[in-house]
Amino acid sequence: MRPWRRGLVLTALALLLGLLMLFHAQVTDRGGLGSLVESFLPWFGLLIPVLLAGALWRRSASALVALLLPVVVWLSLFGGLLVDKSRPGSDLTVATHNVNADNADPAGTARDLAASGTDVLALEEITPQAKPLYEKGLAKAYPHHTVLGTVGLWSKLPLSDIRRVDIQQDVGPLGEAKPADVTLPDNRALRATVATDHGPLAVYVVHQGSVRLFPQGGFWTGSRDRGAQALAKAVAAERNERVVLLGDMNGTTDDRAFDGLTSQLDSAQDEAGDGFGFTWPAKFPVARIDQILVRGVEPRSAWTLPATGSDHLPVAAGISW
Repeated sequence: MRPWRRGLVLTALALLLGLLMLFHAQVTDRGGLGSLVESFLPWFGLLIPVLLAGALWRRSASALVALLLPVVVWLSLFGGLLVDKSRPGSDLTVATHNVNADNADPAGTARDLAASGTDVLALEEITPQAKPLYEKGLAKAYPHHTVLGTVGLWSKLPLSDIRRVDIQQDVGPLGEAKPADVTLPDNRALRATVATDHGPLAVYVVHQGSVRLFPQGGFWTGSRDRGAQALAKAVAAERNERVVLLGDMNGTTDDRAFDGLTSQLDSAQDEAGDGFGFTWPAKFPVARIDQILVRGVEPRSAWTLPATGSDHLPVAAGISW
């Protein structure tokens, strides 16, 4: 019986790890704790081999058995991302990229994106200074485009019904309120219709509010969460049955803040990607916060594009009718 009595602390840690991943939605979001856990949920799997090594070193049978719980839970959550689910035969390719307001080479970024060959391209965090450089660099590849505030859409196909989508924060991190009749000039979302051979496609370009880590306030996500709620309402009211949402969401699809969106839209990366598709930070991506979400069309493939001068990686997807 001694192997079953050894490593009781390791046994408890293995069970706690499994229960945390299994019931992550029940973790309190006070101080943004729940969002923080869910943003990095796949990385909890790295604790499994650490606990396994400890269980083998201690020769603990109970710890080895307890490890089955986190292994099964992790595989049920993320095992599907370990295989390539891409398929040939897409009708349209779309991409999105947060180009970074501090990008030192907007012209080079534009050249790289134009060379990607995607049909529809969304950009976020466009500054007034960099806007002419993106317009010039992308003009030949994309004859149709629109920029509203800090977000823009470039397309090989005609665009129409272009309008702003107000997802601005109404209360800041210090509690200041945004007047009800004010739409801030740095517009962060737009909606347009792309004319395709298969009919109109509604495309949303979004840059959700940032998250902040405060020493006393915790992981602050208020602006982003309210923006996600506003965006979910806009998508729910969308009359076009075919919808593609492109943008920097400042959160992963595991984050409960996006339940209103993920209940309506499917993730192209989850449905047709190869791997986790992490996009940020570009030098060592640890989270997929740049998303391509769809409704009424079928993702056939999804991938990350090579790094540009931004701190995000671009993401692309092929979709089919």
